Amino acid sequence: MNIEILTKTENREVQDAIITKIQELINYKNLEPGDKLPSERMLAEKFGVSRNNLREAIQKLEFYGLLKSKPQSGTFVAQIGQVAMNGMIEDILRLEDLDFRSLVETRILLELKTVGLAATRRTDKDLKNMEETLNAYEEKVHNGEDAVQEDLLFHLAIAEASGNSTMNTFMLIITPEIITNFEKYHVCDPNKAFFNIQQHKDIYQAIKEQDPKRAKSKMKAHFKDLYQYCYKM
Repeated sequence: MNIEILTKTENREVQDAIITKIQELINYKNLEPGDKLPSERMLAEKFGVSRNNLREAIQKLEFYGLLKSKPQSGTFVAQIGQVAMNGMIEDILRLEDLDFRSLVETRILLELKTVGLAATRRTDKDLKNMEETLNAYEEKVHNGEDAVQEDLLFHLAIAEASGNSTMNTFMLIITPEIITNFEKYHVCDPNKAFFNIQQHKDIYQAIKEQDPKRAKSKMKAHFKDLYQYCYKM
């Protein structure tokens, strides 16, 4: 997993602008469900953006069910009315500006579920992935380096091991915002980093031994300080 992909938030304004332009195009041409959008090349030229940024914006609209891409055929308007689509796009653009407390609550709810599923469904490959992220986190902590990204990579490895692609996707969506806000609010106390290593190992061991109840308990204990901090803001 490439953390660089997860932490690139600088192109958000560009993507939002592209989504707005796609919305305007659909409205101007009065496109209906099932109608085909112009090709990516044509849209990129029309909007004055790179095809990569355009593709990311289209993928985001696909994720929310507003567009549908078909291999070798193109991109189509999903089976949803124009009024509903406009409302959903406005909601998507507003969702980009999440407050930190909401992010933490969402993360905790997701991870308490994913860790239980991971303990039930994990594979040897999943365990290896978690172990590698654990080692990377521990190495940075011992070297006195910032380990926020490695910390979150461990949690993303758990989400992947859950075998639930939707929960995994949600974690991937909120992770860049979590990293940004951790750095903004200085949430991670360096003095507790060594303590976090043991907590991570406890969670990993519970998953390895396929004990969902203990895995959830260890994850809940791990989040205790973060949850309390959030409600002091």
